[in-house]
Amino acid sequence: MPPLPNLSEARIAEAIRTLRQPGFEAALAGLFHAVAAPDNLIYLAYRDAGAPQVLYRQTLDPTVFAELESTYLPGAYRLDPFFDLHLNRVAAGAYRLTDIAPDAFHRSRYFSEYYEQTTLVDEITFVAYPAPGVTLNLCLGRDVSSNRVFSQREVEACQRLAPVVAALAESHWADLSRAPGPAEDTAVLLARATRRQHGIQLSARQAEVALLILRGHSTMSIGLRLGLSPQTVKVFRKQLYNRCTISSQAELFALMLPLLQDQASP
Repeated sequence: MPPLPNLSEARIAEAIRTLRQPGFEAALAGLFHAVAAPDNLIYLAYRDAGAPQVLYRQTLDPTVFAELESTYLPGAYRLDPFFDLHLNRVAAGAYRLTDIAPDAFHRSRYFSEYYEQTTLVDEITFVAYPAPGVTLNLCLGRDVSSNRVFSQREVEACQRLAPVVAALAESHWADLSRAPGPAEDTAVLLARATRRQHGIQLSARQAEVALLILRGHSTMSIGLRLGLSPQTVKVFRKQLYNRCTISSQAELFALMLPLLQDQASP
């Protein structure tokens, strides 16, 4: 087994020394830079309800986070493949975006309207669970600053390091609180907001299909997720478009994205 990149052990020691102290976030960033040389970093805490909490960010190019507060945190995060890791409670570890994104992610309106604007070209996230109902995503990004994807060696180094990162993060952020109240179901919220704001009544299944389309799932992928045949998915998609009086995914995104920010009770 190849050794970790140079200086990684010293960076781990520094992170241990600063546990539960103000310098821990930067010390962890130093470890990430030693292992994979990211262009940018962001540490997020996802919960079952409410917007993600930004714990730390670092970038040389402000474009990467230019729409974080205006678009991502208010609602677009619900379409993010990394948020889906939280919803599915995947095992703690290191995950590369290209390995976990939906099959039509790069053709989705979320990608073209938001993700592409960040100039990100690759991402690896460390997933950890510091408290019940809370998921940490410690994201390492490559953007147009270097315009390089992570190498296989860098990905493997992150995967080897993942148990150490999870243990450090879970210890440092153990006091993060879970969301008050019940977990939110995004499809239910979407159907509720569509009815309230536009007078459009969507069935539960139509709202689920709408959400999966927006997340970048193909017809085949939606069928696999919902246990439906591709033909049945096409029927639900046609019903959805007819009910919303739209004819494209671009129109669906324009209609639904503002509604993802609507969490008021009916």
